[in-house]
Amino acid sequence: MNETRFRWRNRQLREHAAIIDGKTAPTKLIKNTTYLNVYLKKWMHGHIWLYEDRILYTGQELPSYTEGTEIIDGTDSYIVPGYVEPHAHPFQLYNPQSFAEYAAETGTTTLVNDNLMWLFLTEKEKAFSLLEEFMDLPATMYWWARFDSQSVLRDEDRHAFDSQIPDWISHDAVIQGGELTAWPDVLHHGDEQILHFMQETKRSRKPLEAHLPGASEQTLVKMRLLGMDSEHESMTADDVLKRLEIGYHTGLRYSSIRPDLPDILQGLVEKGHTHFDHMMYTTDGSTPGFYREGLINPCIQIALDAGVPAIDAYMMATYHAARHFGIENRVGSLNAGRVAHLNFLSHPKDPMPHSVIAKGEWTKRDGEVLKKETPIQWEKNGVKPLDLDWEVTDADMQFSMPIGLEMVNDVIMKPYAIDTDASTDRLSEDNKESYLMLMDREGEWMVNTLLKGFTQSLGGLVSSYSNTGDIILTGKSRKDMKKAFQRMKEIGGGIVLVNEGEVLFELPLSLGGVMADLPMEELMEEEAKLKECLNEHGFTFNDPVYTLLFLSSMHLPFIRITPLGIMDVKKKEVLFPSIMR
Repeated sequence: MNETRFRWRNRQLREHAAIIDGKTAPTKLIKNTTYLNVYLKKWMHGHIWLYEDRILYTGQELPSYTEGTEIIDGTDSYIVPGYVEPHAHPFQLYNPQSFAEYAAETGTTTLVNDNLMWLFLTEKEKAFSLLEEFMDLPATMYWWARFDSQSVLRDEDRHAFDSQIPDWISHDAVIQGGELTAWPDVLHHGDEQILHFMQETKRSRKPLEAHLPGASEQTLVKMRLLGMDSEHESMTADDVLKRLEIGYHTGLRYSSIRPDLPDILQGLVEKGHTHFDHMMYTTDGSTPGFYREGLINPCIQIALDAGVPAIDAYMMATYHAARHFGIENRVGSLNAGRVAHLNFLSHPKDPMPHSVIAKGEWTKRDGEVLKKETPIQWEKNGVKPLDLDWEVTDADMQFSMPIGLEMVNDVIMKPYAIDTDASTDRLSEDNKESYLMLMDREGEWMVNTLLKGFTQSLGGLVSSYSNTGDIILTGKSRKDMKKAFQRMKEIGGGIVLVNEGEVLFELPLSLGGVMADLPMEELMEEEAKLKECLNEHGFTFNDPVYTLLFLSSMHLPFIRITPLGIMDVKKKEVLFPSIMR
């Protein structure tokens, strides 16, 4: 079993020490290369010894015994540690396996992952079993412990959610608590349960991550007093500096819905800021197409282009994140004892590696990706295609709600007064209103209203991909919505578009109805087709996948459709309750 997440056994440690003594040969030897030493903040010249999945030595000495050793000429390469993504959401249509494999190919070899979907998709013990299987992937996989669902849940679902959290906090694959999107509940509404979870995380000596977009200095200070250690919602250089001043380790975001990194770094450089030791990059769970050039390597390139010194640019991608999480003894550097994650660069100004060693094995060599089959037992661990035993009926499709949701952008919704006749079978294409339904995955409840701004002409879209795993139906035509729902059931979950009785697009999400069992490159193409189809029918924003994901998310203004009903986010009030079927 791969032990690189936690420890090496005594027998292995003895073998590693014996190699230094010349009694055993290293498995790989990289000779005459230039490598980054993050402790000295210097480029150095020498040799790197590897034994299986561990770095044994970097320096001027060569091993005295090399029988069977793979000798690698590093003369023309600059080697840096594998990159760290400190804030991954590995469920944005892709799945943790496909995401980790693609990340490693582009040099991001450590992922710190959101656990939210596991709290909805499968039993806790089966989720933990999957975490063990993911240890065989090329990337090192760590996890968070969520304290809140990002939405509001019915009482029985909230109890099931909360009951899992203590065991996640104590799990040795979990290295932080958060991200805390429900901070107003803690700060303003006296949620003692979440505060208790925060305290238990600190007791376990694990940091807490905040989610504080647009927060005032007072709020930032108070959440720091309550235990928050890091925050990744800065939108400007001034936001970053304020968080640093208060003492937050600060994530710099470059994501599909918030690509703020270029402006932030340009602003920091213009202000003469030269201390980057408490910053790290994140792509914050971007949708598939955003990753065409890789994960963290584009962030480094943006930093270099902004004038950040090269060593600082690479350390924000490696050591600074590892040190923050307390895993610098495992990843983030090329020093003795670390996991063998190495990126081979043609030049320090080009952070896309031409070759990658992940956990001691070639993941990419001389530009060629070397695929390794890693079977994951999804179904055994409860992540199966959807098997719904209920139908959407004409009686379900009653839209008498006086308040609808109007899109401000991809993810922000404001309320509007409905004055459209919603009793017709198909809404007019003279406006951008469509029917909207959120239906319980078990078919027990529903919430119906109208959505303005999503489409001009699409008959029906059905998605089992959502923040809570419940079913979203929207479109101009009741008949097309019903057909899309039926097709979604037939393919075991997914996103289906129908217009005038014709299926225009379908993306099977056979892993729990929320994740595709596809390589990232194929999924990117499917997402592009989805966007093209929606654009042809009047979608004018940028990221429809995030629109679907966040329709029920209570950490965004102003109004949401949730399992409890239509809710005012700021007041935390149910405006119109969900209806039992």
